[in-house]
Amino acid sequence: MREELRVAAYAVCVRDGQLLLARWVSREGFKRWTLPGGGMDHGEDPYDTVVREVEEETGYEVEPTTLLGIDSIKRDYPRRLGARADFHGLRILYEAHITAGTLRHETNGSTDMAAWHPLEEVPNLDRVGLVDAGLTLWRERPQNGHLTLPVDTEGARG
Repeated sequence: MREELRVAAYAVCVRDGQLLLARWVSREGFKRWTLPGGGMDHGEDPYDTVVREVEEETGYEVEPTTLLGIDSIKRDYPRRLGARADFHGLRILYEAHITAGTLRHETNGSTDMAAWHPLEEVPNLDRVGLVDAGLTLWRERPQNGHLTLPVDTEGARG
C-alpha cells in the first residue's frame, strides 16, 4: 500500500457571527463546504500557505492571528489499477481576520464558491469534518492545540 502525506493550512474566519467557508468539489463531483485553505508547497511556511490559499479561494487577504491547533487524519482509499493508498493528512488550523479584498469565487481550482454562513446554520450544511474540527478548536482553544474529543473527519478533504 502506498503511503501519502499531505500537509495543509486552513483558516477559521468568524465575523459578525458568521463563518467563512469555501465549497470544495471532489474529483467525483461531490460538493461540500470546507474551511478556506489547502496544501503547502514544498519549502513554504504554513502561515504563508494559509494566506495564499484563502486569497485564492475567497478573494480575501487575511492575517492569521492565532495558531488554533493541528488536526491529523488517517484513512485509506482506492487508487488506480486496484491499488490502495494509506493517506495521512496533517491540517494546521489558524484563526484569521480579513484585512482586505472582496468576496469572490475561485475559478479553475478545487473550490467553486465562497460564502459566509451563520454559525448556528453550519451544523445543517453538507460539510467536511474539517469544519467541525476547526470550529471545535476555535471555541475550545486548547492550550496544547489538540482536540479533546475526536471529530469525525471521514470524507474530509485531505
